[in-house]
Amino acid sequence: MKTRYLIAMIAALSVSAAAFAVDDGEALFNKSGCTACHTVDKKLVGPAMKEVAAKYKGDKGAQARLEKKVRNGGSGSWGAVPMPPAQKSVSDGSIKTIVEWALSRK
Repeated sequence: MKTRYLIAMIAALSVSAAAFAVDDGEALFNKSGCTACHTVDKKLVGPAMKEVAAKYKGDKGAQARLEKKVRNGGSGSWGAVPMPPAQKSVSDGSIKTIVEWALSRK
């Protein structure tokens, strides 16, 4: 009986941790300067996060590639306008969380 409660508690905590990661991703997205060029659901200067999620849906390597692109900047994936690198104040952990959040948009 105690084992079932323990399993239920672990499952609940796992779901809660995932929910916090999503909330953290959105907060970091808003705080880190991403909104100067991106929105969640409409193209601005760069693609909407929903477009990014759709483009990379099912791509197992997308997380790592996009983390690198956010950190270093890039061009050509979404047109002629280059994406500048993330500000030095944005940590690798924050970038990882933002990319996870962006890829989870629907």
